[in-house]
Amino acid sequence: MRIEFLCKNYNASDKLKDVITKKVDRLDKFFEDDTKAKIVLKKSKDLETLEITIAVSGGITRAEVSSGNMYENIDLAIPKIEKQIIRHHSKMKGKKFKVKEIDFAQPEVQELAKEPEKKIVRSKSYSLVPMTVEDAIEEMELVGHDFYVFLNRETGNVSVLYARNDGDYGLIETTR
Repeated sequence: MRIEFLCKNYNASDKLKDVITKKVDRLDKFFEDDTKAKIVLKKSKDLETLEITIAVSGGITRAEVSSGNMYENIDLAIPKIEKQIIRHHSKMKGKKFKVKEIDFAQPEVQELAKEPEKKIVRSKSYSLVPMTVEDAIEEMELVGHDFYVFLNRETGNVSVLYARNDGDYGLIETTR
């Protein structure tokens, strides 16, 4: 596996990079040798964030974890992405994608593979009201959600406003 490090407002020591490399290399059993893993280390205020992104056949798997300690983030992110990889391999096995065979005989991997499938348990519908982005921010804060879907008055398209981890907002705009 090829590992690429990217640091944003964070100075990663060689020791930290070695620890991350050793732990990410354990995921080699799931991939071919030419698989690329991108590790992003960043710091904002008191939070240190670790992102692991691995390109897999038919998509990508990604884990992002934030805490006050980067070493703690490693221990949280690796099981998270391993679970995603196992789930992805299980889905792709029946499809036409080239998937490396995985030995599920290991007890911890076997336990993760038996997770029940998720289903929709609640559905809502509502009319989209034309509003500005500022109005949507107010509405989102009033309802206490971390995202809000609205009809953007300025563009006439459906938009999604969401709260980012850094406290700012993000906006996803659709096009026709």
